[in-house]
Amino acid sequence: MHDPNAEGNAYFKCDYCLSPWSEDRPMVEGHRGSLLCVRCLEVAYRELVVEKGEGEKIATGDECRLCLQSNDKPHWRSPVDEAALLCRPCVKRCAAILAKDKETDWAPPE
Repeated sequence: MHDPNAEGNAYFKCDYCLSPWSEDRPMVEGHRGSLLCVRCLEVAYRELVVEKGEGEKIATGDECRLCLQSNDKPHWRSPVDEAALLCRPCVKRCAAILAKDKETDWAPPE
């Protein structure tokens, strides 16, 4: 998300925890400028992929904030913003993107 009231790196905030971008908090961008920080990705990845949790079942009309799709896959819900959902396919896709980024030196949780 973009915070028009903030300046510098604080302008870019994770849609799921509302923390600003920083060098130690890489982010992945989705549609319409949505952002997912590495810390939220790790929590969602553990719950939906490692633990194979069923996550949240979403209501009709709800959609993943990153891909903007409404699907029947498990979703992770932000503890800060109930409307901020993240689907399992996006969790896996974002993990693959960050794992390839040589600047982050990040690996998915096991």
